[in-house]
Amino acid sequence: QLRNCRPVVIAISTNDGLGLNFKNLATLLNTKYIYLVPFGQDNPEEKPGSLVAREDLIIPTIIDALQGKQIQPVLFRQETGCFKAN
Repeated sequence: QLRNCRPVVIAISTNDGLGLNFKNLATLLNTKYIYLVPFGQDNPEEKPGSLVAREDLIIPTIIDALQGKQIQPVLFRQETGCFKAN
């Protein structure tokens, strides 16, 4: 897809998103034709480095990516079992 300048949408789920891999996520955020599904910490107290994509925003992210736009906001925080925009 990248070779043909077409959008690639990524939904992350990792236990090390805020560790050493955060550098890689930052690189992806600044890479042309790469679009990330908005994500946030799913359990900051028990898994402080864990990041999970908002599955409910996969389709809206794809729609925006096809128009060359990154859906915003990309980062979410969790409150009482659900994600909230910062």
